[in-house]
Amino acid sequence: MLSGEARYRLLLQVAEAANSSLDMTGVLEETARVLEPLVSVDAIAIVTVDGAELRPHAIHIRGMAARHGETVHGSIARALDMSREEYEARYGRPIALAGSGTELVGRTGRAEVQQDLAAARRYVEDERLLSYGVRAYVRAPLVFRGRLVGSLTFARLSSHPFSPDEAELLEEITRPIAGAVSNALAYEEIRRLKNRLHEENLVLRQELDEQSMAEEIVGASPPLRQLVREIERVAPTDTTVLVTGETGTGKELVARAIHRRSPRAGRALIKVNLASMPDTLVASELFGHEKGAFTGALQRRIGRFELASEGTIFLDEIGELPGDVQVALLRVLQEGEFERVGGNQTIRTRARVVAATNRDLPAAVAEGRFRSDLFFRLNVFPLFVPPLRDRREDIPILVEYFLARHSARLGRRFRGVDRATMALLRSYAWPGNIRELQNVIERAVILSDSEILHLDEAVLTAGVGNLASPAPRPAGTLHDEEIRLIEAALEACGGRIAGVAGAAARLGIPPTTLESKIKRLGIQKNRFRR
Repeated sequence: MLSGEARYRLLLQVAEAANSSLDMTGVLEETARVLEPLVSVDAIAIVTVDGAELRPHAIHIRGMAARHGETVHGSIARALDMSREEYEARYGRPIALAGSGTELVGRTGRAEVQQDLAAARRYVEDERLLSYGVRAYVRAPLVFRGRLVGSLTFARLSSHPFSPDEAELLEEITRPIAGAVSNALAYEEIRRLKNRLHEENLVLRQELDEQSMAEEIVGASPPLRQLVREIERVAPTDTTVLVTGETGTGKELVARAIHRRSPRAGRALIKVNLASMPDTLVASELFGHEKGAFTGALQRRIGRFELASEGTIFLDEIGELPGDVQVALLRVLQEGEFERVGGNQTIRTRARVVAATNRDLPAAVAEGRFRSDLFFRLNVFPLFVPPLRDRREDIPILVEYFLARHSARLGRRFRGVDRATMALLRSYAWPGNIRELQNVIERAVILSDSEILHLDEAVLTAGVGNLASPAPRPAGTLHDEEIRLIEAALEACGGRIAGVAGAAARLGIPPTTLESKIKRLGIQKNRFRR
């Protein structure tokens, strides 16, 4: 039995170790070191309360050196000589707080001793501990300022029981560790919020820098008024929205309008173009990854769903979502949770999902390329954005809008639009929809020599009279010539954008400019990759 002075010195050593670092694994190593002459333990582990679940926070295993950045599950898998995949398959699911030993010691405020796990197991954690090889343990509550933070477990792999003095001592040294764990959790939360704020600022700055198609939904045609009414109905809710329509109709604009009219308008609108990234990186982009999850993952990365929590995430080109990621997205829509790539911690998100596509998703479902259950989860409130040829009465308003915008940006002044030009614009089929109209007006502003905007008929002649069909694109327009040149360069370079052998160098423009053009013109660059 320790004297009072020896016990005090021991508690002081543990308190100094606990308060000297936010690295709880290091704190546990130091605790095991000072305990060694008095109480022999094979492992010490901290689990913390995360909502209704328990989350492994730190572990020290005797004789096994900690590795920088290694997770608790990674350490246990290494100790058990199991692969990470095998461990995740067997032990990957989190443990519920309800009915756990942590809940019990938190309720009683006293440590609990289990002397023979092989003979009796009382809690959900016990089966897992027994499979790890644990035979006896002392579990003490981590309580800080009246709040249950988690529990600290001292484990033995032998059936040698803990004496009452040992159990009392372990319960005592838990108290100074509770405050350190609470501080570490607070620091983690602050760091997470700081990283999230930083990421949100980057996204918002990018939004400000981008040249959006329009700042508001412009037009007064019946199809557009109907669309606006539907936006106003669904925007105040948290309902998932699927926006459909042809390329260039303004689906992203609709998503932005939904977000701005929703209670989430104060948070970021996170945009992800699923067609603009390789399939292998989609999961990492959406859900984030842990350090070391794959080659090149040099640090933890916050995913877009984590970033969009309490805000809105816009999944553009949802029809391009790879099959394996469709399952993970379905889980997010159903349960609001996911794991980072290479991680085992369940992360919850309250992001509202707005998805968009110009593809026929029901046909993709029938062909087995898109999951039917995911389609029905996305298609809760469908919105169709009408093509420009179905709202021709809006063309004069849009022309005036784009003319004012581009002339101000380029330092030009116009008194109006030539009557013949306006008639030509109204009669054209607009296969590229509003995006094509904007490009045509911008080009006309640059080329016009007078204060009356005039458009050369040759630019649009191929489309005149072809009012019913949006495809194929009329040959010979500058718009199509630009697409043809870019696609030819991408084909020649195997889809590569940057570098001396990339399409940007071949075209003689900066890579960022080419990326912007590819996005603006709706070119699917991934299909050129070899």
